[in-house]
Amino acid sequence: LFIAGLSCCVAMSMPQVHIVAYCTDLGFGAAQGAQMLSLMMAAGIASRLLSGWVSDHIGGLRTLMLGSVLQGVALLLFLPFDGLVPLYVVSGLFGLFQGGIVPSYALIVREYFTPKEAGARVGTVLMATLLGMALGGWLSGVIFDFTGSYKAAFVNGIAFNLLNVSIVLFLLYRVRAATQVKLA
Repeated sequence: LFIAGLSCCVAMSMPQVHIVAYCTDLGFGAAQGAQMLSLMMAAGIASRLLSGWVSDHIGGLRTLMLGSVLQGVALLLFLPFDGLVPLYVVSGLFGLFQGGIVPSYALIVREYFTPKEAGARVGTVLMATLLGMALGGWLSGVIFDFTGSYKAAFVNGIAFNLLNVSIVLFLLYRVRAATQVKLA
């Protein structure tokens, strides 16, 4: 969960930290980038509420998988679109998709670990997400400085998102295998 949290937030932070600079580089200006960031954050609030409802029905781990896959889709959508209106749409989608990911980690700990272990594990996993946010914003800037393109930084975010999805798939497989053993 630590590595999953770190990697999902490396991916998550790229658009959040760099959308204003990206818009400026595309010639739209910082004001439009700030509006896109505001849209992203507002959609993230709605996403947290919706993800809470979803997790009540399918559980934290499946909610994490859903949010992570959709976050990857939104990151992919940043690659082909560089027009003003499409970037507003993709920014809104990204906010809708990413907002419920981090809260899912606390739910996963609650579902799969004892209450005695919960405090330390939730703290550790959420620390990983914060480290991922810091690392992702910084790493995206380094990649931009090295390549002169935000496309490479988006690809880096997609790669980290794939690592996160792979870990979550593995965890879902382990839960399913353990459930089948208990039923047998």
